[in-house]
Amino acid sequence: MDGDQAGGGFVEAALAQIPPALQAVIDAGDLSGFVTLVWRKGEVAQVLTLGQRDIEAGLPMTRDTLFRIASMTKPVTSVAALMLWEEGKLKLDDPIVKWLPEFADMRVLKEAAGPVDDTYPSPREITVEDLMTHRAGLAYAFTSIGPIGQLYEDTLGPPLGGTMTPDEWLKRLGSLPLSYPPGERFHYSHATEVLGYLVARIEGKPLGRVLKDRIFAPLGMGDTDFWCPPEKRGRMAKLYRAKPGSDTLEDVSFPHVDSQPALEPGGGGLISTADDYLKFARMMLGKGEVDGVRLLKASTVEMMTQNRLTDAQRQIPFMGIPFWLGQGFGLGVSVITDPEKQAWMGAGSAGAFGWPGAFGTWWQADPAEDMVMIYLIQNSMPLGPEAAAELATGQRMGGRVALPIFQKTVYAALGK
Repeated sequence: MDGDQAGGGFVEAALAQIPPALQAVIDAGDLSGFVTLVWRKGEVAQVLTLGQRDIEAGLPMTRDTLFRIASMTKPVTSVAALMLWEEGKLKLDDPIVKWLPEFADMRVLKEAAGPVDDTYPSPREITVEDLMTHRAGLAYAFTSIGPIGQLYEDTLGPPLGGTMTPDEWLKRLGSLPLSYPPGERFHYSHATEVLGYLVARIEGKPLGRVLKDRIFAPLGMGDTDFWCPPEKRGRMAKLYRAKPGSDTLEDVSFPHVDSQPALEPGGGGLISTADDYLKFARMMLGKGEVDGVRLLKASTVEMMTQNRLTDAQRQIPFMGIPFWLGQGFGLGVSVITDPEKQAWMGAGSAGAFGWPGAFGTWWQADPAEDMVMIYLIQNSMPLGPEAAAELATGQRMGGRVALPIFQKTVYAALGK
């Protein structure tokens, strides 16, 4: 290899700009640390471990540090559902009441931000595809404005860390009115949690066991689960947030639980590592196959990574920003449709796909470049409708610019 070329065809000097840029964000006190990984054309071109996974204990980030990957869980749950689809156990246009009677006779708010008792009967049933494209009319408390947001919070509790059973959770969610009629618009929601519990009902076992049997064990993702057992907890990154009114970070980590949780949210509950998620991302990049293990047919992954939102649905802002200008949404992942219009939010080729997580985790598979990028931090922030522009970034300016710096510098190192 000549002196100026890194692995994967990158310009070494360009990739070398990433560590000091990210370190400056840590030094400014905006984020605790990073683990980033770039894989291209069959090899890992760069892994960075910067800052600390536990500031108080002085423990550094390491390549095997465990992260709560939040909504990066959604593509994994979606793959499990599509495995069942390939087996004929469900169809995309199946009404979900076939397995989840909790969602029979749903009602819809007359105004999404209006009174929660001012409703009309849902014009049709929620389908499996509605769940996979966030067009079910369901919501999250943090994507809602008006009284329905508080009702979600009061009825279901926080999006992660709940202690009720899936059956109880589904019953409670099914008692709430829909924010929009099924199919009308993309409204980010608990839809993938519902999809996960639907998968669990079809398979007759907890979602965590389904994912382990069907995805994690075959791919060798030994560090990915809804639960961190005691022997691995020293490797877990603490979850931090900017302390209001100060320039320090405070630990807001979820408490560890003694055993596998009853509630395993397929929309956001997984814990994983950079190398584990690389296996999943490479499987997706390989159209369902990696290292001789095939989970899905190539045609299924192609279907999954095609935009399914209508032009009208893409006009609607997502979390307060014009998110869909250069991208669309398939079955559990977003996909870049116009790199020029997408460029203000990140970088990637047409057809590149992924989905981020609320604690600042992000990944992208780019088929045109035969590349996977993974970016892991643990940054908690208030989740509200107005917080959208901060999703996958962080409250402080330094935290916000870190991800775009990583994305754009990687592509610049390819001469893009």
